[in-house]
Amino acid sequence: MSVTHSSREAVSAYEVVYASREFRTLRRRFGSFVVPVTVLFLGWYFLYVVVAVAAPGFMRIKVLGEINVGLCFGALEFVSTFAVTIAYARWARKHFDPLSDRLKQRLERRR
Repeated sequence: MSVTHSSREAVSAYEVVYASREFRTLRRRFGSFVVPVTVLFLGWYFLYVVVAVAAPGFMRIKVLGEINVGLCFGALEFVSTFAVTIAYARWARKHFDPLSDRLKQRLERRR
């Protein structure tokens, strides 16, 4: 299988972007949001699982009518998922997308 001239140019354009300082900045920005949020979210999830296993009596405590602490924890898992999604969308729009758009334009100009 041979590589055409245009595909070699495309590969080199991608390599130039990959090696650029802007791309490293983009990856660092992404990691600066994703890593801490992922750690917090997984910590929150495992807290729920550990408490459910280690303290089932606590999870059965009634909060309101038939709603207990376990159901509240479970519902808060969904709430936290949506909160992370909304926070990421807002963060990306402000901190990630502008630099990503510049890199995309740079790559498209090289083609």
